[in-house]
Amino acid sequence: MLQSRMRIVALSTLRTFWERHPDAETPLRAWYALASRSQWKTPADVKAAYRNASFVADRRVVFNIKGNDYRLVVAVRYDRGLMYVRFVGSHRQYDRIDVETI
Repeated sequence: MLQSRMRIVALSTLRTFWERHPDAETPLRAWYALASRSQWKTPADVKAAYRNASFVADRRVVFNIKGNDYRLVVAVRYDRGLMYVRFVGSHRQYDRIDVETI
């Protein structure tokens, strides 16, 4: 059976963020391009592509964006090939959220 690529839900969230933070546009587009071409079925697959990715409860994955200037949090459904953008922001903003429930 052919594995499907990851579908990223809420590209508009990323776009809205990079419109306010233009320095984040290129790295977020690069993340989106790689993630949407991937066929990640396990956290190990993500880790192989992003060795600095962090995994937290409730299938959340945290990515460092633009040399760790920003954080991107996605909820992953490996069984369905879906990634839901839950948060994108600065470290200060990230420190104010509950990454496991956002």
